[in-house]
Amino acid sequence: MVREQYNTATEGTHIERPENQYVYKIGIYGWRKRCLYLFVLLLLIILLVNFALAIWILKVMWFSPTGMGHLRVTKDGLRLEGESEFLFPLYAKEIHSRVDSSLLLHSTQNVTVNAQNAEGEVTGRLKVGPKMVEVQSQQFQISSKEGKSLFTVDESKVVVGTDRLRVTGPEGALFEHSVETPLIRADPFQELRLESPTRSLSMDAPKGVHMQAHAGKIKALSQMDIIFHSNDGMLVLDSETVCLPKLVHGTWGPVGSSQRLYEICVCPDGKLYLSVAGTSTTCHENSHICS
Repeated sequence: MVREQYNTATEGTHIERPENQYVYKIGIYGWRKRCLYLFVLLLLIILLVNFALAIWILKVMWFSPTGMGHLRVTKDGLRLEGESEFLFPLYAKEIHSRVDSSLLLHSTQNVTVNAQNAEGEVTGRLKVGPKMVEVQSQQFQISSKEGKSLFTVDESKVVVGTDRLRVTGPEGALFEHSVETPLIRADPFQELRLESPTRSLSMDAPKGVHMQAHAGKIKALSQMDIIFHSNDGMLVLDSETVCLPKLVHGTWGPVGSSQRLYEICVCPDGKLYLSVAGTSTTCHENSHICS
């Protein structure tokens, strides 16, 4: 340790200084000075490298006063030019494409669009997968550009708002339960078939059922019974010719006793049969057919 001595003297007093006076040099010398210069040089090199990297990153990422790369900041929001990839969820209020191009969402797995409420709960979800498109919502609706509802689905019903619903499949349309519609019509020059392979087919209307074929015939086929029932009115067969070719014939009378004229008889259970016409009714003579 070097101990410094401070001497004070009054004016006019002469004090002799010691002969052995130590001189101290202020500064860094030797290997310490060389290390300091080397450290400063290293810091300067690191500073220059960082500055060059910053310039390179700005150039590669296309930083500009209006945005970065394909991303542009406008008064309406953010605008992306070209293709962009998002590694994490994207939150946006509105996404739309440019006027001259379409909007494409591409994913190797699936594309999912979620709608959330203020509590963060998912209220609607659209999921497009490799095998199916899944929609989870209280109501699914497709509208025209004028705002008219074309197709609506909810938990209770399905509504088709178009003027015509056309089914082009070769097997037609399959309904497991009842169908309510004011009109069923086939395409021109095509036949209309209403078929129930294993159950009954019922057509009900409060003001009647109207069946019409303009250029063909109407055929009703059944494995069991065909029943035409009217509660308040009557059943009218209005035609120039009404054919019942397979009615049971009653007992033939003597040859030449009739002119091939018949009358239609009805059994108590509603069964019809033919009986040879006479001067008076002959139904009672062939009533054994009803048994």
